[in-house]
Amino acid sequence: MALKYNKDKIEKLVLRSQQGDSEAFGQIYDVFVDAIYRYVYYRVKNEEVEDLVEIVFLKSWENINKYKKGKYSFSAWIFRIAHNLVIDYYRGKEARVDTLQLDEVLEETIQSYQREHKPIGCTELNLNNEILIRALGTLKKTHYDFIVLKFINQLSNEEIAEILGKNESALRVMQFRALKELRTVLQAFEFDI
Repeated sequence: MALKYNKDKIEKLVLRSQQGDSEAFGQIYDVFVDAIYRYVYYRVKNEEVEDLVEIVFLKSWENINKYKKGKYSFSAWIFRIAHNLVIDYYRGKEARVDTLQLDEVLEETIQSYQREHKPIGCTELNLNNEILIRALGTLKKTHYDFIVLKFINQLSNEEIAEILGKNESALRVMQFRALKELRTVLQAFEFDI
């Protein structure tokens, strides 16, 4: 994840926030809002995303004093809040993750690409994205979660391990299996990889 601040600066902002500095928390919000939004966006219905993201930051602000530097990074702590809210959302709804929302995000990417590149390249990108969306929708939930965290939100393995409650060696195995499963699905779709 391309954070606007390094971990030390984020920890300083957290400390100031724990002392009641709402401006410091506003800076934390600015650093994490896009990544948290993407994380939630890929998991819930579009009309629910903004509400859940708002709740993530509200819970973060309310519980900022519970965060302790050391065992987990702040980014893992806040993503864990988002992860738990998504789980609670689906427990309440008794629904399944709607992977078709990927289509909307990728559509924006395609439109941007269309403005900047040749039509042939755009057609290829469009086709590839449709195949990828379908393939991701067939993956096991843990593999889907890993791919979104790693390749869309660009989190480190350490952060993903903290968010998913796994150790890093288990995560390496998960990465291998997730990519293998995705490769198998893409090959079944006759997608040349």
